[in-house]
Parts: sequence; C-alpha cells; structure tokens
Amino acid sequence: MQIIGIAGASGSGKSQLAHNVQEAFDPAQVMVLSEDNYYKDQRNLSMAQRNLMNYDHPDAMDHALLALHLAELSAGRDVERPVYSFQDHCRTLETATLMPPKVLILEGILLFCEEKLRNLIDLRVFMEVPLDICLIRRLERDVNERGRSLESVLAQYQGTVRAGYLEHILPSRGFADLLVPEGGDNPAAVAMLTAQITAMLAV
Repeated sequence: MQIIGIAGASGSGKSQLAHNVQEAFDPAQVMVLSEDNYYKDQRNLSMAQRNLMNYDHPDAMDHALLALHLAELSAGRDVERPVYSFQDHCRTLETATLMPPKVLILEGILLFCEEKLRNLIDLRVFMEVPLDICLIRRLERDVNERGRSLESVLAQYQGTVRAGYLEHILPSRGFADLLVPEGGDNPAAVAMLTAQITAMLAV
C-alpha cells in the first residue's frame, strides 16, 4: 500500500483535495482517511473540560493508533477505525471497518509533526493557503456542518488554532515533497496527484 499524506492548516482544503483526487478512481483501490478520526477519546471528561482542550497540539491525537492501523492496512489486514464526533469532542461507540486499498490518501493538520508517522508516508503534500482564507472556511464549516456557534469558533481560533498552526503545523511544512497553493480545488495539484496515483496503481 502506498500512502499520500496531505497536511496543512485547518480550513486549507486538505479534505477537498483528497476527495477531488479520489473521485477519479475506484474507491476500493484508492481510499481517503482523515486524521480527525484519531483524536484521543475523552469520554472520561465532562463537556466543559472537553471544550477547554487544545485540539491543535500533537498530544491531542492518537498517532500511535493511527500508525498501527496504517501498518495493519499495509500488511493487508482490515482495521476498525474510530468514529469521532465534533459536536461532543469525543469518539462514538461505533467504529468503521476499513479494508486495505492499494493507495491511501491520508489527510490531517498534524500528520508531519511526528517522525514515526511522517516516515510511513510515501508522498507528503502541504497546503499553502493564507490563514485569513482558512479562518473563513473554518467558520463556514464549523457553523454549518458541526453545529458550532460563531463565538465558539472564533474563541477557539484565537485561543489555540492559530498558535497551534504557527508552533506545530507550519514548521512541518519543511518535510513536504509538494506544496499546494489555492486550496483543494487547485486543478494542477489534482492533475499531478491523479497522475501520481495512476502510476502507483500500475506497479
């Protein structure tokens, strides 16, 4: 299994790029996996405590489980992926069964921050989108899709999101093989990654 990793700021278009590329292929051969599902489980905390957590720090992620699942998929074995609820800041009791694809597109904000996880990725892509554009996209997504209030999204952005980007995500840009401006609808990036995956599938 070949792994393409797409990292960058929240709202930079990682998911959009991943799905735009995946659309050209059989989903049994090319699968998209989001790092978001690997936020650590917090069912032991109250909702008030969950709201105070820093979700833009590598410690918020269960990268050990993600690395294990990538290894299992690479070995040809199914895994049970966690299902994360952004409304509750917590994993649900359900899991989703993933069967090994030939190419996995992995997307998430903190993918390149830890060496062990970074080294499992064959092609590393970083989204280069201005933070003001990312904030606008994040506001639209979190209010419309995740049931958040405008005030809570702005408070989280000012409290941890921007600082987390500058401290952890932006420095990981140096580990990227490919930089993508303009977001997930960049036609040149879609064409380039589509061609790369076509070559991977032909091996």
